[in-house]
Amino acid sequence: MTLASASPRRQALLRALWIEFRIVPSLADEAGPLPDDGGRRAEALALRKAAEVATRVGAGLVLGADTIVECDGRLLGKPRDRDEARRFLRLLSGRNHLVVTALALVEAGGGRTVTGQEVTEVCVRPLMAEEIDAYVGTDEPLDKAGGYAIQGAGGAFIEGIKGSFTNVVGLPLGRLRALLLRFGIDPLSRERWTDSARGQRALGSSSLIADR
Repeated sequence: MTLASASPRRQALLRALWIEFRIVPSLADEAGPLPDDGGRRAEALALRKAAEVATRVGAGLVLGADTIVECDGRLLGKPRDRDEARRFLRLLSGRNHLVVTALALVEAGGGRTVTGQEVTEVCVRPLMAEEIDAYVGTDEPLDKAGGYAIQGAGGAFIEGIKGSFTNVVGLPLGRLRALLLRFGIDPLSRERWTDSARGQRALGSSSLIADR
């Protein structure tokens, strides 16, 4: 499998499924026209990333992902600088918001494409200005959708979540497994491969670690 992302968080989560993969960051243009709806936007970006990498790798499954935060009618991606990170955190303070991660699996070489998305509700406690400034000063928010890392120091701001934790980190493992099953791949089974996928394995179109 090829991961169309340089995100260390997505790489770590993918390794948790014992999947063998290589990293080929996407060169897709993320600034082009996109839907206004958060879920559709994330899905369009995930597909755009995976499809671009698929044109370069030649064979195998390519995984693209994109995470967007929705709060009070606004869509929040990664903050461009510290000032925007502060604005994001002030918006999230004392509110519930949604984290949407879309996944796209593209079979390079003109094969199938499947997409899916996961939504998690996150509750942020009221934040003091001093807390926001101190957190932004760590630079942890700068490469995170919504401007915080739930698995890092930003987790101290979270009162609770409803849904998938790994989705908030950036790669919903349950949703990913469901998409892989559509290709005949089950990362949770000892065999890993269903009968329908063994032929693809012989051709080298994807690979999974055989032993834990």
